[in-house]
Amino acid sequence: MITISSSSLLHILLLALFFSLCPIAKPQEVEDEREFSYIVGSPNGPEHWGDLHPEWANCSRGMMQSPIDLAYERVIVDRSLGKLRRNYKATNATLKNRGHDIMLEWTGDAGNLLINGTVYFLKQVHWHSPSEHAINGTRYALEAHMVHQSQNKKIAVIGIIYKIGTADPFLQELEDEIQQIGTSGMQEIDVGVVDPNHIKVVGNEYYRYMGSLTTPPCTEYVTWTIIKKIGTVSSAQVNLLRDAVDDNAMNNARPLQPTNGRYIKLYLQHFRA
Repeated sequence: MITISSSSLLHILLLALFFSLCPIAKPQEVEDEREFSYIVGSPNGPEHWGDLHPEWANCSRGMMQSPIDLAYERVIVDRSLGKLRRNYKATNATLKNRGHDIMLEWTGDAGNLLINGTVYFLKQVHWHSPSEHAINGTRYALEAHMVHQSQNKKIAVIGIIYKIGTADPFLQELEDEIQQIGTSGMQEIDVGVVDPNHIKVVGNEYYRYMGSLTTPPCTEYVTWTIIKKIGTVSSAQVNLLRDAVDDNAMNNARPLQPTNGRYIKLYLQHFRA
């Protein structure tokens, strides 16, 4: 028979109480969009996300939140970052309507991204309109987020910003399915094999900073890579994505967050001081 002293029992009870009260950080974005909205001023709007659940506290109290304005005065050129080391491959994928966005999730091994010796596996891509990040105060028509996760649950996101112009080839591959999922009421569609290499990344130059997920639970210590070159997307493609989601998420970009002293690194392939 094991005997536990009263002091040990008290210690165990205090530990249990501590862990029950501490929110557990979730590495991935919340899937249930019904609990939050993008409508500023509404009870569950972005200024209130951090108050809706204890585990979403970072949304209000975090000091490394995203998105931010990639303002020129906060940019530091750092050529030591090196070129992006991406190794993607085609595999099966599912298109999902999460209400607050349209997401393409790879169900097989879609390859990886290597940053500072850590391998991040590509999990999904989704879209925000208008762009969440701003460049020197300007927000654009659309932003794609390629979400990667390491074995120890660290997150790295590649952001690609688009202006209105020529249609985006990758979205063209999915237009029929996006139309279907937006009008049929279906939450997901198996789209077969999709090659992430078809996501057009123009040039090798990019911004890098440490931030957070841009939807609840707003998990921090996310490594952000924002491609410097602006891509193009047609207005019809932007409208297609907007029409497919819920009415309160047609403009599904979180307001810009304070930088709180953070600097943004910029990798330039050719730079003269």
